[in-house]
Amino acid sequence: QVQLVESGGGLVQAGGSLRLSCAASRSTFSSDAMGWFRQAPGKQRDLVAKITGGGITNYVDSVKGRFTISRDNAKNTVYLQMNSLKPEDTAVYYCNGLWGREVYWGQGTQVTVSS
Repeated sequence: QVQLVESGGGLVQAGGSLRLSCAASRSTFSSDAMGWFRQAPGKQRDLVAKITGGGITNYVDSVKGRFTISRDNAKNTVYLQMNSLKPEDTAVYYCNGLWGREVYWGQGTQVTVSS
């Protein structure tokens, strides 16, 4: 069993920044992929960004140029740097990790962007 613990959420004004962290109890170096998803009220959970084991990153179009996913394998931690935040970025953000066929989720952290 892998534990993923998110932190860094909060309330921020539009145009501001937040950095989310996801601490994993298993080596992120050995992961096939780590990602961040988000779920707004009444909507489905969608992928925001992911980073593969080889370091390749992908982003949903709506966050390209504003969000950056990164990984510190020495700390087994994945980050999501969020800049130029918009009210539509308001959601619960979830960390996700894939090790082979094993998929794990964090408990989520709330991000609220006020206009």
